[in-house]
Amino acid sequence: MLIINNEKLLDFLQFTYTLQEIKIISEFLEDQNTFNFPCLESGLFSAATLTEDAEYTGYTSVWVRDNIHVAHSHYVLGNFAIASRNAQALMNYFHKYKHRFEKIIDAGTVPENVMERPHIRFDGVTLTEIDQQWAHAQNDALGYFLWFYCKLIIDGKITPKPEDLKTLALFPLYFQTIAYWQDEDSGHWEEIRKIAASSMGVVVAALTSLKEMLIAQPNLAENLSYQEQTITINFVDQLLQKGNQELDKILPFECIQAGEKRREYDGALLFLIYPLKVVNENQSEHIIQNVSNNLQGNYGIKRYLKDSFWAADYKEKLDPEARTVDFSEDMSFRDSLIQENQEAQWCIFDPILSIIFGLKFQETHQEKYLEQQTWYLNRSLGQLTSKDCPAGELKCPELYYLEKGQYVPNDVVPLLWTQANLSMALKFMEDSLKL
Repeated sequence: MLIINNEKLLDFLQFTYTLQEIKIISEFLEDQNTFNFPCLESGLFSAATLTEDAEYTGYTSVWVRDNIHVAHSHYVLGNFAIASRNAQALMNYFHKYKHRFEKIIDAGTVPENVMERPHIRFDGVTLTEIDQQWAHAQNDALGYFLWFYCKLIIDGKITPKPEDLKTLALFPLYFQTIAYWQDEDSGHWEEIRKIAASSMGVVVAALTSLKEMLIAQPNLAENLSYQEQTITINFVDQLLQKGNQELDKILPFECIQAGEKRREYDGALLFLIYPLKVVNENQSEHIIQNVSNNLQGNYGIKRYLKDSFWAADYKEKLDPEARTVDFSEDMSFRDSLIQENQEAQWCIFDPILSIIFGLKFQETHQEKYLEQQTWYLNRSLGQLTSKDCPAGELKCPELYYLEKGQYVPNDVVPLLWTQANLSMALKFMEDSLKL
């Protein structure tokens, strides 16, 4: 079943496309301002572009994870200056608060208070931390930064200064200190702490990128150090071995710990396939099947089963200030709101699945993969908002949730992460049609 929320798209959508037809869709959406990425003076992106009524969500703040996904999409589309400026702005933020890494590395222990960890959500205008309790134990966010920054160095888009490399060296040392392969973190969704494959996999991708950087530019190793510790290929290999061993035990599941932490299916695992490319073909197939068979809905894809974020009638049940607070220490109240098969359906995943199938088609030229690429692109386009959306039509929502029995976008419209993924999906569709 294909849901199209905005009737203006009905004139454009096809079950098979020509290259020209995809270009027309992209041009139409550009004209409709669907892909507007307002950039802060720092070079960073707020998580969303919000109306005044939606500012309560806190999505005007900057998240490390979201910024990397948005910057990476600009990179894929050839906007290298925007991508590099963003990554360097994040580096400048980490320069400012490198003492958080150093204190943990020097102590050799993991702090009980997550507020003592490096903060992954902050004020993107002033590059300062936000004085609010938050689930800052997010190894994936730190991993995304290390992965992308090293990638930009390898590709010659960033020439790091000695102080950049000194700060960069803190990341693998931090991952060693916290033993990332067995560290419980709050991960992509900033919730209950667990040993999560989706977080561990991002760190593995980051360390792999760091190793590739050291191989490509061995001259950088001199400044890639902290105190008496220099980051060598051998050091990185040892960290990678520990992560890969544990990752292979968990995948294709998200978490195999007992009790409420156990989770078989999670949409975040898709990012290990793309853009990170850290899982093998067999693991990739299992992750895709798990998501499509268990999490896929008509309006989007659930993050995981029994996800209570934006549960049915969320705005009725929770006051604005209570909707997006830090629930990571105690999920019981919010989880009491969820009923079976009423999870919110997110819009960040369908474009990624379209890209994944596009890459399969480009590698194999098998038509079945092009059909899947097209199907998930159409689902992604169908998620663009209707003319009745308070934030405007043809925008990219964070998610659809049940309100009085109908699926509607939540208040985070547009979410820049969704925009980023959809813009890449259209680009990959063009690439497939050029073959």
